[in-house]
Amino acid sequence: MCCEGFLKNCKPYMAMISLQFGYAGMNIITKISLNGGMSHYVLVVYRHAFATAVIAPFAFFFERKAQPKITFKVFMQIFVLGLLGPVIDQNFYYAGLKLTSPTFSCAMSNMLPALTFVMAFIFRMEKVDIKKVIYQAKVVGTVVTVAGAMLMTLYKGPIVEMFWSKHVHPRGSTATSAKETSDRDWFIGCILLIIATLAWASLFILQKFALKTYANHQLSLTSMVCFMGTIQAIAVTFVMEHKSSVWQIGWDMNLLAAAYAGIVTSSISYYVQGLVMKTKGPVFATAFSPLMMIIVAIMGSFILAEKIYLGGVIGSIIIVIGLYSVLWGKYKEEKENKKLNEIPEVIKNNNIHTQGFGNDNIKMVTVANSEPTGDADLDKSHSVDINLPLPPRQLNKV
Repeated sequence: MCCEGFLKNCKPYMAMISLQFGYAGMNIITKISLNGGMSHYVLVVYRHAFATAVIAPFAFFFERKAQPKITFKVFMQIFVLGLLGPVIDQNFYYAGLKLTSPTFSCAMSNMLPALTFVMAFIFRMEKVDIKKVIYQAKVVGTVVTVAGAMLMTLYKGPIVEMFWSKHVHPRGSTATSAKETSDRDWFIGCILLIIATLAWASLFILQKFALKTYANHQLSLTSMVCFMGTIQAIAVTFVMEHKSSVWQIGWDMNLLAAAYAGIVTSSISYYVQGLVMKTKGPVFATAFSPLMMIIVAIMGSFILAEKIYLGGVIGSIIIVIGLYSVLWGKYKEEKENKKLNEIPEVIKNNNIHTQGFGNDNIKMVTVANSEPTGDADLDKSHSVDINLPLPPRQLNKV
């Protein structure tokens, strides 16, 4: 029984660690494919075509009943989600990855929680009470994260030699991955990665609204977004790529990159991460993202002979510090909100009735005595004025 309990508790941890290895593999394989000459526009098309083909059958068999009606508003939400995710996020991320490195790109991705917090605050989905420590942690963490990203963008620094990198040499198709990138290309790559992360954060914000309609049909929403993104990506590719040869794909690294990203990253990872988030919450799932950066750094130095620069190392450390500051604040906020959400149940169990709800506070609570006391005054219902803030709305990342 003890072993069974231990294994049950370990499942979420093992699942998230496995996902980080999956994400790391995607970054390495994609980098090799892009260095080999594959167009990132075409890669986005094939990736989401694979993702649609994998997710759509499951959505049909498990969620075909009571499908929400697709109104113009819902269609526009799906259209914009496809534009933000598959088209803008993925194209800018792949373009930035090609100009920088897998480790650097993963480090930039750790800005996501901080940027999502900023976007949620702008759209009034997050409330900030600067007097409370939890909100101070989120604000300071956001500033620190952005500072780390700016350092990585503006300061490259000398190469940091790994003790094993002296004995590793790129071979075959990975030889082009070792070529130096100019400071200008590096800077452009940084900007592209920041834009990609902003698009990713915006997708989470809009997804919050879309999930109100598709709360019980998340697979359906994902498959439609992937399909819409595929159509949009095809249109973008026709505009940006004028050679028909870019569409050619064989049994090579290009096919592996598209299939791996579509099946593992966009399909399996979505399902597994969703299961973990239901049991452990979004903060737990996000907390493992720095592990991917470490795995990619090790794999990249072995497979790609990737050069790691001092500016990237220092900036990555600063970003991770800011990330965990934001996550700590988010964890404490969710814990506080959970306690506040339990209050109505306590009131109900004790036969307490609420009256006069305002926008932000419960104005009146009426306590009814369940047993007679013999005193006519005490047996009457009593009204007590309290100032109890209602739990703020939260951004659920899915």
